[in-house]
Formats: sequence, structure tokens, C-alpha cells
Amino acid sequence: MSDILVRGGSMDGTIKIFVAVTKDLVEEARKIHKSFPIATAALGRTLTVAAIMGQNLKNDADSVTIQFRGDGPLGNIVAVSDSKSQVRGYAVNPFVDLPLNKNGKLAVGKAVGKGDLSVIYDLGMKEPYSGRVPIVTGEIAEDMTYYFAKSDQIPTAIGLGVLVDTDCSVKTAGGYMIQLMPEATEKTAEIIEEKVRNAPSITEMLEKGMTAEDILFFLTDGFDMLVSNETVTPVYKCKCSERRMRNAVISIGKEELKRIIEEDGKCVVECQFCNSSYTFQKDELLKMYELAR
Repeated sequence: MSDILVRGGSMDGTIKIFVAVTKDLVEEARKIHKSFPIATAALGRTLTVAAIMGQNLKNDADSVTIQFRGDGPLGNIVAVSDSKSQVRGYAVNPFVDLPLNKNGKLAVGKAVGKGDLSVIYDLGMKEPYSGRVPIVTGEIAEDMTYYFAKSDQIPTAIGLGVLVDTDCSVKTAGGYMIQLMPEATEKTAEIIEEKVRNAPSITEMLEKGMTAEDILFFLTDGFDMLVSNETVTPVYKCKCSERRMRNAVISIGKEELKRIIEEDGKCVVECQFCNSSYTFQKDELLKMYELAR
């Protein structure tokens, strides 16, 4: 099943739903970061929800960034999406290995730990809009649900999952997000809540061969739903370039550049999102020094 992101809404405009299949996307992230299963699951879930949230962005230049700053062994987890659901991300320590939790599942919550979850929207304004909440469980989906309830104050149900195979590759991955609009009644909220509570996990549904549309209609059964014809293919795509890295080096300022030129004679910059490496020699650094403030 190829990666896809579908969106739908109820005929009365009270329900909005997104469902994503992200196996290829998460596998690409795993290969880039050479991550162990726990990091693959944690980062994969975060990349998936970022891809879904990207569909609420309106302009090509807009972006949404999710940051889990936990005290667990994974360190910070970051995922960024644009309006086309082109995502990139990383976990600071992708080589974490912990025993399975009491349910026999990957101990993602323990690996993330306690701390803060931030969501930053860069919509081309002077200042990005950001919200921050405490990490509740570290299981990603529950924390993102809590974020929407507390920061954005939108009743939201989120399901995320990554199933890792015995060879550490990604067997299946995906997620959904259901949001209730202000006009939604308490009865609608109760029905959706019960549907989500009793539904199998997203990975179970995908393992059974359900498509993204199947899952969309299953979770909203009983409501008159419309599915958008405009599907999206979420992909892992880094946006680093030599020009961006050069600008990043210039931004560190003249004093630091002078120190690098005198002590090292060159500068190597590595992109955290894709592990690409950029080397700037002394003559280039001297030009950057002239441009720096």
C-alpha cells in the first residue's frame, strides 16, 4: 500500500478527519537516521502527525514544527511539515534500546520521558505562533491530543502507529486526526469518542488491509461524510542546501567565524534532518566573515 493522506468532512460541517498511510515515509526516516526500533516508532509517529497537520496550512511557505523536549534517553524529537506534507525530522539519540513495556510494546513513553511539547506555526508573519504544554505520557498521540485540547482548544482525537518488523524495517505506519468544529453537538462528540475508544489501533487496521478511506469511514460510521478528491502523498524530504548552510554559518557572527578560521581553517556543517555534510574551506570562510555582522 503506497503512502497517502486523505481528508474528509461531515455533510453538516461539524467533523473534520484526516487519515494517513506513512510506511514509506517512516522507512525513509529510519534509513537516513539508522534508528533503532524505539526511535523509529517515536519519530515515525511524530512525522506522521506533522504530515497530517501540514494539511491545515494554507500557503506554500507555511510550516509547522513539533518539538518533544523530554528527559528520556531519546533526547529531543523534532518534526517539520510544509503544506504539501513534505516532512523531515530527527531524534537526538536514534540508537536507544529499552526492554518492552508491560504490554509487550515498544517503550516509547519511557524513551521520550517528561518535559515539554511545543508546536510552532510559521505562517509568514513577523513572529511564528507557538503553543506549549507538558508531555503527559510520551506516547506522542496522547500528547498531541492533549496539546489540541489545552493550547488550540479544539476537541481532537489522534491515533498514531508504527509497526517495526523483525529486521528493524518499518512494516506499516500511519495515523488519523479527527477534529470537532464549534457547531458539533455533545451527542456527536460522544459517538466519535466511543468510536475511537473501541477502534483497533491504526497499525492493526492497516495490517488487516484497510485503506486510508476505509479507516476514515470506519471511524465516522453513522455520519454522512464527504471525502476530498484531492489526496496527498506525504514524503520525507529535507530542504537543506549549500546556500542555507552557508547562511547558517554566517549567522554565527564574526567573532566565532574568526575563531574557526584561526583554529581550524575550515568548517564542517552536518544537517540533522538528512545527515548531509557541507564543508567550507578557509577561502570561503573569509568571504563569509566579510558578510557576517
